[in-house]
Amino acid sequence: MPSTMRGPVAADQVPGFSQQDLRDRFLIEDLLVAGRQVTVPTHYDRVVAVGVVPTDGDIELTPVPEIRSEHFLEHREIGIVNVGGPGSIRAGGETYPMEREAVLYLGRGTRDVVFASDSAGDPAKYYGFSAPAHTEHPSRLGRPGEGTVRELGDQSTSNRRSLRQVVHEDGIRSCQIVMGVTRLHPGNMWNTMPAHTHERRTEFYLYFDVPEDARVLHLMGEPSESRHLLVAAEQVVMSPSWSIHSGVGSQAYAFVWAMAGENQSFDDMDSVPITELT
Repeated sequence: MPSTMRGPVAADQVPGFSQQDLRDRFLIEDLLVAGRQVTVPTHYDRVVAVGVVPTDGDIELTPVPEIRSEHFLEHREIGIVNVGGPGSIRAGGETYPMEREAVLYLGRGTRDVVFASDSAGDPAKYYGFSAPAHTEHPSRLGRPGEGTVRELGDQSTSNRRSLRQVVHEDGIRSCQIVMGVTRLHPGNMWNTMPAHTHERRTEFYLYFDVPEDARVLHLMGEPSESRHLLVAAEQVVMSPSWSIHSGVGSQAYAFVWAMAGENQSFDDMDSVPITELT
């Protein structure tokens, strides 16, 4: 499927945008398409979002014209999370079993990346977050449940959640990607509150396990000019460095968070109390 470059948007443009303008520029609605590789390159820290859902056969990761590379990971790294049925990824001569919520990091220079599902009736759904890499790190698999788990929030504020850090400074090492999975506890709806920005990093959220009759109201924009997007399951919100990112669902859900930029310190953020949002 042809890729569509997402160009940069300045913060001062957003107040004049319609809801459709916001969706066109910050939301990736159809990334996980059965039987396809979908690739969305962006100008936000040169991040590329990748969706691969093998159904009729295996799918090889192919480069897109915008990255000007012989193979996809010639100058890049990628973190991949499976949010579907079981499958496997072959990469660099190794085979990695990919259970649901497994996280695979592939380092710069890795060749011959092939995605597979164990069953076409319950296909794997691979979400990839790729960024430029200036150093090589070994490819590693984080199985479901592995990583640094942080229990955050409180039932009284409806934001109890389990945050699992997988690709980060003290876990699977990368050049610049930081990646993990957060799952809200039953009866909780807020994901990140207070909202925050990362002045030196871009962050993408892939929401999943959102019930069909539910939505997440995702907050974005500058703190002084906040906007919202209504997000369904398996859709991705792109957050530039100047944008807050937080959300509340009509039911509990999970999301893959991934960042790239100037540093990898997870707690390097500028929080904004809800009382200061306008």
